[in-house]
Amino acid sequence: MKRSFYHYVQIFRDTKLRTEETKLAEAIFEDLQFPKQSEDYEEVSNYLETNTYYISDMTLFDELWETYLENN
Repeated sequence: MKRSFYHYVQIFRDTKLRTEETKLAEAIFEDLQFPKQSEDYEEVSNYLETNTYYISDMTLFDELWETYLENN
């Protein structure tokens, strides 16, 4: 079964390790409006670009999306 991007990015959650990936994963986890079931790049990308304050550089998202595709 294919998992959503939200479920994939949760593997990066870590409250002690403060990398860009862990910060983004924590922010996504705390975002109640995040499209949790989405497997669609455009939907997630558009949401992050237009509805969030916690990602300033979409390059990180693009890199995580690539690993999501490789690992899913």
